[in-house]
Amino acid sequence: MTSSAIAVSGLRKAFGDKVVLDGIDLEVKAGSIFSLLGPNGAGKTTTVNVLTTLMKADGGTAKVAGYDVATETKKVREVIGVTGQFAAVDELLTGQENLRLMADLKRMRSEESRKRTTRLLERFDLVESAQKMVSTYSGGMRRKLDLAMTLIGDPQVIFLDEPTTGLDPRSRRTMWEIIRELVADGVTIFLTTQYLDEADHLADRVAVLHQGRLVAQGTPGELKRQVPGGHVRLRFADVSGLDAAARLLTGSTRDDQDLTLRIPGDGEVKSLRVLLNKLDEHSIDAEEFSVHTPDLDDVFLALTGRSTETEAAK
Repeated sequence: MTSSAIAVSGLRKAFGDKVVLDGIDLEVKAGSIFSLLGPNGAGKTTTVNVLTTLMKADGGTAKVAGYDVATETKKVREVIGVTGQFAAVDELLTGQENLRLMADLKRMRSEESRKRTTRLLERFDLVESAQKMVSTYSGGMRRKLDLAMTLIGDPQVIFLDEPTTGLDPRSRRTMWEIIRELVADGVTIFLTTQYLDEADHLADRVAVLHQGRLVAQGTPGELKRQVPGGHVRLRFADVSGLDAAARLLTGSTRDDQDLTLRIPGDGEVKSLRVLLNKLDEHSIDAEEFSVHTPDLDDVFLALTGRSTETEAAK
């Protein structure tokens, strides 16, 4: 695989008069996690469908593992795995039978199929439930089995389209651990998610898709630094301490009821040291001290004009 696992240039797609992808460019480094964020209807799933050869683009180019998705479709399909929004498992089969079925579709020899199935059942902690019907599985178990089926062909690039939707917090954390292990093994992950904390915890790079265009790209840290709102919060034991600090720190915002002072800042060590030294020089003691920086929710709202709460309600 090339150093760029995914390379997209000027990708366009429309359905009738509705432009879904309006010339997007992105690059995903091999062995990394790339997360695509955006409101419902922004074009995330369409992007995944084009990159996984399930849909043809109207213009632009896209390569996955060095293969052109339009002209080398078969090669692309040989090196990718796809886990969609809903677990694609057969409830009338056991977990083991689902994996063996996928191995048969990959035309694996019987011995290799048995070894690969056994290894994946162990890796995803599904050994005890391997002989049980999938209809008895919990949501978290189904998602793990679905991802295990994706891995049966040992893909270089895996597309995860909202893989933890509907999972409880513990199952989500388990899925995160599995995703990190895959990347540690050299697999590239292309992730779409509605959970911004998921992208924040997992992704090496994030892109925000809005109205068919990429409005921002970068590491989670880089995107958060673009959004104003970072501040230091000081809490004082009494009003006299709050008064003294408010006089000293011009541009701050006070809350007399909570005895707190909010000072705009970037949260960097150098600026924090300057602030603390300034308080110390004037013998002003704060009872509590905390640093608040924008998160990806703030980035999402600033770039799309919508909150994640609004999206979840749709």
